[in-house]
Amino acid sequence: MPPVRNPILPGFNPDPSVLRVGADYYIATSTFEWYPGVQIHHSTDLANWELLIRPLSRKSQLDMRGDPDSCGIWAPCLTHDGEKFWLVYTDVKRKDGSFKDAHNYIVWADSITGPWSDPVYVNSSGFDPSLFHDPDTGKKWFVNMLWDHRRRPLLFEGIALQEWDPVSKKLVGPRKNVYQGTDLALVEGPHIYKRNGWYYVLTAEGGTGYDHAVTFARSRDIWGPYKTHPEKHILTAKDHPYAALQRAGHGDIVDTPDGKTYLVHLTGRPTTQLRRCVLGRETAIQEAYWGDDDWLYVKNGPVPSLWVDLPGARNEDKYWEEKKYTFEKELHKDFQWLRTPETDRIFKLDEKKGLTLIGRESIGSWFEQALVARRQEHFSYDAETVIDFSPEDERQFAGLTAYYCRYNFFYLIVSAHSDGQRELLIMASEASWPVSDLRLPAVGENQQPSVLVPNEGKIRLKITVRGKELQFWYALEGEELKKIGPVFDGSIVSDECGGHQKHGSFTGAFVGVAASDLNGTGKEASFESFVYRPVKHESDRYEI
Repeated sequence: MPPVRNPILPGFNPDPSVLRVGADYYIATSTFEWYPGVQIHHSTDLANWELLIRPLSRKSQLDMRGDPDSCGIWAPCLTHDGEKFWLVYTDVKRKDGSFKDAHNYIVWADSITGPWSDPVYVNSSGFDPSLFHDPDTGKKWFVNMLWDHRRRPLLFEGIALQEWDPVSKKLVGPRKNVYQGTDLALVEGPHIYKRNGWYYVLTAEGGTGYDHAVTFARSRDIWGPYKTHPEKHILTAKDHPYAALQRAGHGDIVDTPDGKTYLVHLTGRPTTQLRRCVLGRETAIQEAYWGDDDWLYVKNGPVPSLWVDLPGARNEDKYWEEKKYTFEKELHKDFQWLRTPETDRIFKLDEKKGLTLIGRESIGSWFEQALVARRQEHFSYDAETVIDFSPEDERQFAGLTAYYCRYNFFYLIVSAHSDGQRELLIMASEASWPVSDLRLPAVGENQQPSVLVPNEGKIRLKITVRGKELQFWYALEGEELKKIGPVFDGSIVSDECGGHQKHGSFTGAFVGVAASDLNGTGKEASFESFVYRPVKHESDRYEI
């Protein structure tokens, strides 16, 4: 079997939690402010994965209106106790500065495809929770990191353990800080396992940037004390800046039916000399093994491998296939939107019109915006759509966007001048504009001079990305595509340029469609289809 190239879940798929039930493998990943919450992928061979479900999909489960960028759903943990599936997660309402408002919840289901229960609130003492089902005692243990709001820089206090009662649906008994991590600090992302009489705790350390690592420790008693692995970090690229996979950390382990062990983990693939991770934090996998000393080791570790031997072979043709989406009865599962559970206020689908967006707040809103997009999963791609939109003034606009967050986007829009004349122009976050264009204002959301277009008729909009080079195109009905605007630095749509402090942006690049009506009248824009076409390009050293 040929080796498989990492990552196994390309594009924005961070903080993986892995589970095997029988012959089926599942990985749950964070979705942050994107709705519905939590992505669960399915595989039977660890090499080929299919998006199965996003379980937090209704208002009674999740409402993230007002959650800032890179808040929302953090670090889900997916487990099975022999009867039910359990999903534990955090909904973060604030993250920047000393304070974090991080609320932890549990949902469950008899089947992985649901229906999933309404959430039960657990606590708010920290984030990255997990649920450990002790195979010997039958008890369930809630594990999460502790956040100390009082002190800087030592805000990460350690790993907390407390029993959770599934009958009363509450935490019971004492809570204890059982593991404080290593000198790398920032200990988070805990999972507990039991094997050969040992309790093992796996954690993430070093932050989610280039010092990230997976740390392992063990104890004979679940309450500790836990002794750190003799190699301290079983996976990290922090001392190897030229490794293909960087930011390696936040992991979880799974055993195959034939007794092999694998570690799934977060990773990033930086591009350009500025080491920007346009595709965000992705999910990779490494083969691991248990030594005679009952410690887990990563094969060829601790540096993560770009290539790994897996039970299956990856279908490369599927990875490179063009996706053409039509909008009829339901939105394709590749697409998500931002924050709100009330989809009837932001979009509707029709067999004739396709996807109709109902113009709401600006593209940078934290509350209600009509933006529907899919992940960028390749370093180079084409995306295009056909828009039918008749704006009445400059406060109504809709179009095609490459989007990371409110601080970071490119947006080709159809709008109108104050006299009603329809026009095309490019809006973008301030950081996205070429430094050489000194004529543009220094602040605000800047825009290029407009291109006037007829007030009636559909318009084809296209974006091409080749490595870091991003170019917009347009065409009127019956005409050929024309370039509009300059070649932008597309690598800006990345974690490193997300508007937060260093390593404080956690999502990834999306491409999709959006509509705004700042008059508050809900002006509609229709998109008949959407195409996402991966492109093999010489600049993509990870994919060619």
